[in-house]
Amino acid sequence: MKLLTFMENGEQKLGVKTEQAVIHISQALQNIKPAAGESVPQNMHAVIEGGEAATAALQSYVDQVLSASSNNQGVLLSESDLAIGPSVPSPSKIICIGLNYRKHAEETGAAIPEYPILFNKFANSITSHGADVPLPVRVTEKVDYEAELAIVIGKPAKYVSKEEALSYVFGYTNVNDLSARDLQLRTQQWLLGKTLDGFCPVGPYLVTADEVGDPNSLAIRSIVNGEVRQNSNTSDMIFHCDEIVSYVSQHMTLVPGDMILTGTPEGVVLGLPPEQQVYLKDGDVVTIEIDKLGSLTNRMVAEKA
Repeated sequence: MKLLTFMENGEQKLGVKTEQAVIHISQALQNIKPAAGESVPQNMHAVIEGGEAATAALQSYVDQVLSASSNNQGVLLSESDLAIGPSVPSPSKIICIGLNYRKHAEETGAAIPEYPILFNKFANSITSHGADVPLPVRVTEKVDYEAELAIVIGKPAKYVSKEEALSYVFGYTNVNDLSARDLQLRTQQWLLGKTLDGFCPVGPYLVTADEVGDPNSLAIRSIVNGEVRQNSNTSDMIFHCDEIVSYVSQHMTLVPGDMILTGTPEGVVLGLPPEQQVYLKDGDVVTIEIDKLGSLTNRMVAEKA
């Protein structure tokens, strides 16, 4: 199932993407009653927290809506008409894994990590597909793109084994882990360069784990102004998704809606020779594509002084 949020009259609404249209869930519920005894979630976090029962109820209701011959006024929407919101609107934690693609570590001259390198972003960095991302030109001149697969946790996870880890995953989404390299590398702590406002575009969809299948066999790309810059596969991860979820859960409790950004492949600006490095500038358009997850596109816009 492909889930999304969209804005309507200043409020976030839940949508389900189907081959026919995007289903406006709350509007549908005003027109079409669900089957007796069914409780249909009406926002993204209710679906995530409700797990398999919630997704089953939602899928059953979507099937019911699509089979209805009437009462679909305002229910079947064209995605192109929507103002898309973040696919995960309010994660409790945004955990990032650094240097997790072998070829990316090699292109930057970094040693292959023995353990996953963890850092984080904050909620201020979350933004959506289609949103303009502010380039804070007063504090950075070196903003880089990073195509990443994000794991979205579906149930509380603590001390879980590698073998069990993927059963705690609700689904996956695209992320652009935008990074101000001059700020990131100013000190030994990467945080400052990673969590500027709008530096975590996420979406457009949250795709359930059953639809994605093996998260470590997905093509992953970044495209800047129509030029493919990163073109790899999640199989190049040093620590695969099951290892990451298990490792993080040994040290902190993961809760539904938490996002884990799993690292980026080779092809970032930082990995180029200094004389070839051209960082993102005003007007640049960046698209992140991962198989089965759609395309996440954002335009960079210089902040006005």
